[in-house]
Amino acid sequence: MTRTPYLPPTMPLPAVTEDTRPFWEACRRRELVVQRCTRCASFRHPPAPLCWRCRSFAHEWVAVSGRGRVFTHAVVHRAPLPALEAAVPFTVVVVALDDAPGVRIVSNLVDAGPGELRVDLPVEVVFEEMSPEVTVPRFRVRRA
Repeated sequence: MTRTPYLPPTMPLPAVTEDTRPFWEACRRRELVVQRCTRCASFRHPPAPLCWRCRSFAHEWVAVSGRGRVFTHAVVHRAPLPALEAAVPFTVVVVALDDAPGVRIVSNLVDAGPGELRVDLPVEVVFEEMSPEVTVPRFRVRRA
């Protein structure tokens, strides 16, 4: 297994449910996808069985570029879980995706120091294999 050293191997894995399975399967392929309602064309994340706008159950999974901008951020200095003690400090970001209006993904920024971190910072997705079954999207600064 190839693993980046961003978070410790003891990190709890995200739950894979029937609603989120296509998202996690795409992440394993190193592809970022989001749900889009086929009735009103609204994007949504996290994945859900029902559209928040029109209440339709009809949806599709759409591949997106993984490019976006930091909407907000925080640097975590105290581990919220014992499994994260070795990782502090780490940066949590909310990323607004460029090609999925309204979608914001909560993740981590893996390559920027506190002095570089700012709202509207351009970022792009990278993937971290946490186990053979789970690969998670992280973000790095988009460089020229």
